[in-house]
Amino acid sequence: MSDFRCGYIALVGRPNVGKSTLLNRILGQKISITSRRPQTTRHRVLGIKSQAAAQLIYVDTPGIHGFSGRAMNRHMNRTASSVLQEVDVVVFLVDGLRWTADDDLVLKKLGQIACPVILAVNKIDLLGNREELLPGLQVLSEKRSFEQIIPISASKGDNVDELEAAIERLLPQAPPLFPEDQVTDRSVRFLAAELVREKLFRKLGKELPYGLTVEIEQFKSDAAITHIHALIWVERKSQKYIVIGKQGRVLKEVGTEARKDIEVLIDGRVNLKLWVKVKEGWADDERALHSLGYTHDE
Repeated sequence: MSDFRCGYIALVGRPNVGKSTLLNRILGQKISITSRRPQTTRHRVLGIKSQAAAQLIYVDTPGIHGFSGRAMNRHMNRTASSVLQEVDVVVFLVDGLRWTADDDLVLKKLGQIACPVILAVNKIDLLGNREELLPGLQVLSEKRSFEQIIPISASKGDNVDELEAAIERLLPQAPPLFPEDQVTDRSVRFLAAELVREKLFRKLGKELPYGLTVEIEQFKSDAAITHIHALIWVERKSQKYIVIGKQGRVLKEVGTEARKDIEVLIDGRVNLKLWVKVKEGWADDERALHSLGYTHDE
């Protein structure tokens, strides 16, 4: 095992650049939820890939962003920033050749770390003119001294193998830290809550109240079926009606779609029941965030 490599890799970037999509692509299964809505990822999520000669421990993080007006936004920024001090390699994802003020914010935070940084230029499959890629990469290379710049498509899988190989070369020689069959440090209970939240994000689109979270109240399994009771917390009564939908249609559809994904996750039958409750201002209340699982030492 003297040549075995093992280490932590942070996936960082502003919101909605494809960090969770990349993690799921690398692992070959869904660990982090995804949607078209920014700030879908709110927690640090570990994804573990064990190979013959290496164990790569990826840390998916919330998008780093400039707005810090609410406790939830501050929590996400703190979570992402704290990870940077604890890893062996950083993969900085950007959205194609689009550079924003939030990318500058990420770049500034990367100036405070000593480990190697790979720039992954994601969504290259969406570039209208591929001739823009090379000069665009040249501009990005002037932002800082990156270990490597790799254009990828997380959704299509383009160049993801090349990215993984580059990461593995940078990891320290060390024995594996997790059993080879472990894929994440998160519990099935946590993943079930996230899958419900993913369906809400995707179903509600622009109507989505960002002051929304999911808490698993009951998770019990018997020989035939797993019974899950989930509470969907919103901040205002008007948001409750949005989540439930006319004649309960939205809540029913969310429950059906989430149940199917949870059944795949646990490889068994699931009875999922959802309720919507109001906790005013929870997303701007540090104590309420903590009680709902948004802790800084996660």
